[in-house]
Amino acid sequence: MTKLSEITYVDWQYKLNKIGDVAEGVDDINQCISIILTTRKGSVPHRPTFGSNIYKYVDYPVNEAVPNITRETIDAIKQWETRITVNKVTVEINKTQILIKVEWTLNGSKTRGMANVTL
Repeated sequence: MTKLSEITYVDWQYKLNKIGDVAEGVDDINQCISIILTTRKGSVPHRPTFGSNIYKYVDYPVNEAVPNITRETIDAIKQWETRITVNKVTVEINKTQILIKVEWTLNGSKTRGMANVTL
């Protein structure tokens, strides 16, 4: 379990599915991206515009789904994760899942990261 005195970043949150652990720095941003992309718009009562509309395109043909998911990813991150700039989004679709890879740079820094989100 992480103690409060062990947290070194201003921005942090509890790690999902890891009781007592915290996400800081790059892990915090990656977890925020994952939360944004996997939350359906309209599902958070007091923040109806939070999240993304990626799920609208799950049943689309691949050639239509990929550009729409890419756009939704960039738009949602731009709106809700203002600490970063998205450099590249890659969408891979196979028979059972959609994998979204987001390469990003921390604003005002050379810190880079990559978030992998699976739907």
